[in-house]
Amino acid sequence: MDGRQIEIRPVDLLDPAQQNDAARWIELHANVQRELFGDGGSAWTLEEIQTFHRSPDAERIARAAWADGRMVGAAEIGMPLTDNLALATLWLSVDPAHRRRGCGSVLLADAEQIGADHRRTTFVAEADGAMGAPDLADGFATRHGYVIAQTMLRSALNLTAGRDRRSGILDRADDADGCDDYRIESVLDRLPDEWLADRAVLQQRMSTDAPADDLALEEEAWDAERLRATDDRTRRSGRRIVESVARHAPTGRLVAFTRVSVSGAEPTLAYQQDTLVLREHRGHALGLRVKAANARLLQEALPQVTAVRTWNSDSNGPMLAVNRRLGYVADGYRHDWQKVVS
Repeated sequence: MDGRQIEIRPVDLLDPAQQNDAARWIELHANVQRELFGDGGSAWTLEEIQTFHRSPDAERIARAAWADGRMVGAAEIGMPLTDNLALATLWLSVDPAHRRRGCGSVLLADAEQIGADHRRTTFVAEADGAMGAPDLADGFATRHGYVIAQTMLRSALNLTAGRDRRSGILDRADDADGCDDYRIESVLDRLPDEWLADRAVLQQRMSTDAPADDLALEEEAWDAERLRATDDRTRRSGRRIVESVARHAPTGRLVAFTRVSVSGAEPTLAYQQDTLVLREHRGHALGLRVKAANARLLQEALPQVTAVRTWNSDSNGPMLAVNRRLGYVADGYRHDWQKVVS
């Protein structure tokens, strides 16, 4: 088999008539994670992916590579519609038994053409690897003009250990000088309406204040309405949300937040989402405090969760230090491969 024998077909993940193809499509992506990490691979459920495909914030197009009557590759092209209008994110997976036969190249060319048709000039694709293992995408990505724009470290927190350490962090913070100006608040699932305006600001600042290294990204556009709609879709997908914020008492404004989500299909594992402390309020251990408080609520509200998985830029020394104090241990990495075309 070579590239000339591969057929690329669209996959409508929302069409009930294509649910068999959709299930195979998501399984191809999951197989790659199992190849890299065994039982520690990260995987989305089809229901969660369908939620993204219903979002008005981005257009997402699913494609599949077929050879000899069998689906052997899967791709998704994601294109934001409210900001970063030059960006296309690519998610490509090829069945290990069908690699080095042209399948990945044909899938990538098709994905880039779709992006070009939508006037996208920046392409970003993620590639994971276990700690110490080579990046399987290295030669392929380089050959097609991609360079590493950011390296993320994947880390895991064992929630069954270290409870006293996290409680001690919160107790010491309460006694620390200057911490009286900040109050930690936590919530399960639905964000309070009175949080939304400030949380939208924090979400937007994630795109400017968190390290992006060499990624060609622009500031995102968030408001209360978009944040509420995004939360509602997340909950409809079956995910639980645990979030903690820091409120600046003198002004009453939210100035830091952290969030994890838990998939209904993987109830023992929480995925760390965003964490941010506004630049003007750093230096008060707020990142450490909100993450410790969030871990405490997670254990109390969802005791079946035994671990949290997170990703941080390897250039983000302060957040990596926070994670080490909480007990996170690095177990993998992710390369963000980028290609910018004229």
